[in-house]
Amino acid sequence: MPAAACPLCESDGGELLWRGALCRVVRVTGREGEAFPGFCRVVWHAHASEMSDLAPADATHLMQVVLAVERTLRELLAPDKINLASLGNQVPHVHWHVIPRWQDDSHFPAPIWAAASRPAMQRSMPTNGQLAETLNKMLRASLRQPPAHRGAVA
Repeated sequence: MPAAACPLCESDGGELLWRGALCRVVRVTGREGEAFPGFCRVVWHAHASEMSDLAPADATHLMQVVLAVERTLRELLAPDKINLASLGNQVPHVHWHVIPRWQDDSHFPAPIWAAASRPAMQRSMPTNGQLAETLNKMLRASLRQPPAHRGAVA
């Protein structure tokens, strides 16, 4: 898909919560956003199809943002599980889905793209302001920390 026809190059891809120099975090809207409160995407700004298209430092930065979104959702929503997915089959532009899941949600344990096995549960929805505020706190903590080098041999 050429960048000119890419929906993630043409728009934010959801309700913008945070924009950095290299990527952005958006809240998913519509049916999926209502069924899975807090469902977010982390979208790389420049058009690239695969994670391996990114320079190693850029891929590391993107994953730090993905993990900050995961920490945000865990703090605000206390889900039973977080699903991380980078599919790109329909939109071949690097982006990660960060999806809070509960054992009693409409699709659990199947992926959210499968058929629902029960009605969606009503859950409290964090506001965009709550998501953005907590995300900013998590990003400040994770983006200024140098990566830990575990298992290094002295």
